[in-house]
Amino acid sequence: MDNLSNIGVIKEIFAKHNFSFSKQLGQNFLVNPSVCPKIAEMGNAKKGFGVIEIGTGIGVLTNELAKRADKVVAIEIDDRLMPVLEDTLSEYDNVKIINADVMKTDLHKLIEEEFQGLDVAVCANLPYYITSPIIMMLLEERLPIKSVTVMVQKEAGKRLCSPMGTREMGAVTVAVNYFSTPKILFNVSRGSFMPAPNVDSCVVRFDINEKTPDGVTDEKFFFKTVRGAFAQRRKTLLNSVSASMGIEKSKVSKAIEDTGLSQSVRPEQLSMAEFICFSENLKKII
Repeated sequence: MDNLSNIGVIKEIFAKHNFSFSKQLGQNFLVNPSVCPKIAEMGNAKKGFGVIEIGTGIGVLTNELAKRADKVVAIEIDDRLMPVLEDTLSEYDNVKIINADVMKTDLHKLIEEEFQGLDVAVCANLPYYITSPIIMMLLEERLPIKSVTVMVQKEAGKRLCSPMGTREMGAVTVAVNYFSTPKILFNVSRGSFMPAPNVDSCVVRFDINEKTPDGVTDEKFFFKTVRGAFAQRRKTLLNSVSASMGIEKSKVSKAIEDTGLSQSVRPEQLSMAEFICFSENLKKII
């Protein structure tokens, strides 16, 4: 269905299906007609690709993905949108809608069953409240995908794509850089949504790396250490890791020393190699 970004058309669809926005699900639907085509074009929606979409809204992005990719499987948690999507996406025979919570979906199985012979990309306009958990899940699951392209809150996008060793970085920054090459594609103003959120957004893409950095012997412990390091952002690496992971300060201090770092170093000052070295040294001591 065309004109899905037209506010008048959207209101007609809502009235027809007696639909109203859910604050609990953080629903903000795109109404800027230029945004979704750009996400699709820059998010690997093309011949030879299958696309997993997370969160469909009324199908504005789904529509653009279906025009370009060989197949689209869209995962939408809100069952009230199922009849809406049957209406708005009826012309496409390469779209499958799954009414489910993506955090509880076996994506490895989905990819194996739905995308045989195709490269796979993920595209999503994510609710702000669950942005990081979904991105982390997509990366940590080591899915056979080429890229993840998502709309996120602008400040979150800066943090996700900030270089290692800069003030903006956090635990999710380390994870993103561990698994992928992140890039901010373009900004999206708050007026592009209905209802309009209180913040601006941006679209980011994570191109999945063929291999992760060398030196990590226990990935689970590495990410536990990273999360512990950033659990108390205003504290030093020593104090934050000791407090959040329940490890004696003397042991954390020794790991910092063995890594060749200052005892007053803050987690946002570490490079990827330093984080890996610190994690390995900490694991040997405790």
